[in-house]
Amino acid sequence: MTIKLIGLVGNNAPFSYNRLLLRYMKERYQNINVRLTVQEITEIPLFSEQLLETVPEVVKQLAADIKQADGLIIATPEYDHAIPASLKSTLEWLSCYGNALTTKPVMIVGTSLGVQGTSRAQDNLRQILNSPGINAFVLPGYEFLLGLAKEKFDSEGQLTDQATLNFLDECFKHFQQFVLDNQRNLIAVRE
Repeated sequence: MTIKLIGLVGNNAPFSYNRLLLRYMKERYQNINVRLTVQEITEIPLFSEQLLETVPEVVKQLAADIKQADGLIIATPEYDHAIPASLKSTLEWLSCYGNALTTKPVMIVGTSLGVQGTSRAQDNLRQILNSPGINAFVLPGYEFLLGLAKEKFDSEGQLTDQATLNFLDECFKHFQQFVLDNQRNLIAVRE
């Protein structure tokens, strides 16, 4: 069985180490019954309750894609100890339209140029994903925080640090199991 995942680039910057990370993960895990599709949020407009009457097609498509996926990986940078405004706005859309994240298994990853990785942004994102209206199932523990991104990626966008690769593999293995467990639990609830 192939696990279908969406990898959401958590910012709208033209260049992003978080985009590199998701693309790397897509390549690294494609041969283990995983299909990871990387999606952008650059076209998602700023959330406004007034727009709920005519939800933009790009929001509808993202919500549909997430609903069809078995799980979601969000790669977030850290801006001023929090997630970027573009990601927060996207999550606001998804909480008000389609309930795409309700009971959806989510893995959080993040890269940054600094030493701490994206620890505070990931805490911020966990809090948002656990809020009423979103109700996502966030992978507990196994936080993949990649600091010093410039030193960890080569010019081809490949991760080069073996300890980092080992930990990414461990985190991803736990996420795969988390997704499979969630699928079994949803089947049991329906029966």
